[in-house]
Amino acid sequence: MGNGDSRVRGLAARAGGWSARHRWAAVGIWVLFVVLAMGIGSAAGRVDVDESDQLKGETHTAATIIDDAGIKEPAGETVLIQSKDASVTSTDSEFRSTVTAVVKAVEGTGRVTDVTSPYDTKTISKDGRSALVQFDMRGDADTAGDRVEPVLKAIAGVQKDHGSLRIEEIGSASMAKQYSDAFGDDFAKAEYSAVPVAFGILLIAFGALVAALLPVALAVTAIVATMGLMGLVSHVQPMSDTANSVMLLVGLAVGVDYCLFYLRREREEREAGRDAGAALRIAAATSGRAIIVSGVTVCVAMAGMLFTGLAEFEAMGLASLMVVAVAMVGSVTVLPALLSLLGERVEKGRIPFLRRRGRRGNGESRFWTAVLKGVLAKPLVSVLVAAGALLAIAAPAVGMKTENLTLDQEFGNSLPIVGTYNRVNDAFPGGSDPAEVIVKAKDINSPEVKQALADFKAQAVSSGASRGPVDIKLHDAQNVAFVYVPLVGGSDQDKASKSLEKLRDEVRPATLGKVDGVQAPITGNVAGSKDFNDQLLGSVVPVFAFVVVFAFLLMLLSFRSLTVAITSIVLNLLSVGAAYGILVAVFQHGWGASLVGAEGVGAIVTWLPLFLFVILFGLSMDYHVFVVSRIREARLRGRSTQDAIRHGVVTTAGVVTSAAVIMVAVFAIFGTLSMQSMKQMGVGLAAAVLIDATVIRGVLLPAVMALLGERNWYFPKWLHRLPDLTHDESPEEVAPTSTVTGEGEPLRV
Repeated sequence: MGNGDSRVRGLAARAGGWSARHRWAAVGIWVLFVVLAMGIGSAAGRVDVDESDQLKGETHTAATIIDDAGIKEPAGETVLIQSKDASVTSTDSEFRSTVTAVVKAVEGTGRVTDVTSPYDTKTISKDGRSALVQFDMRGDADTAGDRVEPVLKAIAGVQKDHGSLRIEEIGSASMAKQYSDAFGDDFAKAEYSAVPVAFGILLIAFGALVAALLPVALAVTAIVATMGLMGLVSHVQPMSDTANSVMLLVGLAVGVDYCLFYLRREREEREAGRDAGAALRIAAATSGRAIIVSGVTVCVAMAGMLFTGLAEFEAMGLASLMVVAVAMVGSVTVLPALLSLLGERVEKGRIPFLRRRGRRGNGESRFWTAVLKGVLAKPLVSVLVAAGALLAIAAPAVGMKTENLTLDQEFGNSLPIVGTYNRVNDAFPGGSDPAEVIVKAKDINSPEVKQALADFKAQAVSSGASRGPVDIKLHDAQNVAFVYVPLVGGSDQDKASKSLEKLRDEVRPATLGKVDGVQAPITGNVAGSKDFNDQLLGSVVPVFAFVVVFAFLLMLLSFRSLTVAITSIVLNLLSVGAAYGILVAVFQHGWGASLVGAEGVGAIVTWLPLFLFVILFGLSMDYHVFVVSRIREARLRGRSTQDAIRHGVVTTAGVVTSAAVIMVAVFAIFGTLSMQSMKQMGVGLAAAVLIDATVIRGVLLPAVMALLGERNWYFPKWLHRLPDLTHDESPEEVAPTSTVTGEGEPLRV
């Protein structure tokens, strides 16, 4: 269990010792780093993920053709004109006058171009009750949502004058505006409220203003520094707003956790009678080491996202990895310096009515002491009950259905445009979301290409993939044609995907595929969803394998125990499985969906399972490393394995509970957002962390270790050649008056 060497030779202990001795230098270097990172990053600017880099496959090929040709697709808009009953049809004068009024109104705004009448384009439903006026917004498509307001007002004016008909606008610009109006501040509010929530919980946990401010200050400065670094790194690996939000979540979680671990241990040692210097050095050698092991493991987990080949995931993974690394470095450098500077003043700002309850003088939690007594008395029963409960919770995950959520799944009835979207799709299946065939030829006007386009247009309808109308837009100068094909199935992803397969596998090879030198990738939202799913499914195995294998190796090297490494992986996988089960039960099967506002979703958003696996596997290691480190430390000091388990769990329970409450609260904020994908992410993360910090760490882990006994420390002789990363720990107790004056001096722990 140890080699008897009591010298401080670990990285965390040395870093903490140096920072405590050079506290002003350590604080100054950290502040300089944060300021420089933010300043240089702001000056460099941030490069965001380009649409052509988002996916591989046909979607990527189509985007590349458009970019290479220099074609800027405008934001397309559609106005639905629909009679409210069968009494008025497109042949009636009232209907015709309304169409004329709509065309005149949108043209009069001066913000649109290429306005077409349904009588010219034949965009009239079979029953004659619905028709579509189509046009493009002038200017850059990305900013069209900022300029669509006058057009929407013009349409509203026509609606007032023609009350017998329904007149509604839908398109990328109008949808972007509704999203912005409804949810533009939603994310910002969630992000901004996360810090006050964390601070409030820390204030309750510590009962002192200064002590509560330290973890938040570390997390915020780590996030600020990482934002700057993201600007620099984005010139190599483009970033995104989503990556920024994920970075903030992860940064706040680990930044607060690491500081909490360190600060709690330092306070615990002082309460045990040690002087400030000894308490700080013990915290550096124990909690500091746990932070490094945890941080490296989390970084490895986040790096798993780099194996997806999806630009958005790569951005999220790299941003998360960076913020964890920055928070880890800050925790073992600037935090010891700040604690050394503050000394007893860390208790300043005591809140009178917040008394520390439920803890004994030795730092042990009374609640978890009672729980552990029962768990350790009957470990086999505890394992069977806890594992059985988690497996039952995870069971629904077997039937998990993933898909890119449609507009009505994502927003329900919270946006008026969802109703418009459904009405357009009912009247014109696929009309509001057509497939786009990007045809590139040496001469787009050559007879054979023109004939192939005509054949494709005809066969797209005759094959049953589309009911039309199929529109073709030529870009003669670039020798490119855009073919818009409304897919049968409309907003039904499964049916629309089958229509897409017909276009790709049957219609295209029989028409455009017969012309030499013609490229005809098919893109659009349905195609993009399919390509995304295919690529994501292809990356699941390498990502899972990378994360699990490297996490196993890190645990093996950090604890020099094959048993601890294996149980760590199994328990984390059980935690992730339970989170999957909760997601499927709530959002797919609708069990208790009304409690979180998730009725009628029926599926899990495609990107979430892999994202949750990586994030949860990383964050779970925070608690696991911290608890197991404390158990191993107690065992090294000569306690029996049973007693070490009890001591390790009950002395860490308070800090793990506080950290978990903060994480659950922050993630739960995202569970209150209106977008179902964000709600699913928030609920999944919050549920997993809650399970991990209670059932896994409080019941299963101690019960499993109690059953294994001395086999917990099994390390085969043939593995002894592996590097030893355990040397921050020492088998002896530190006398209350012991001090360390220099690097490498004895530390009697």
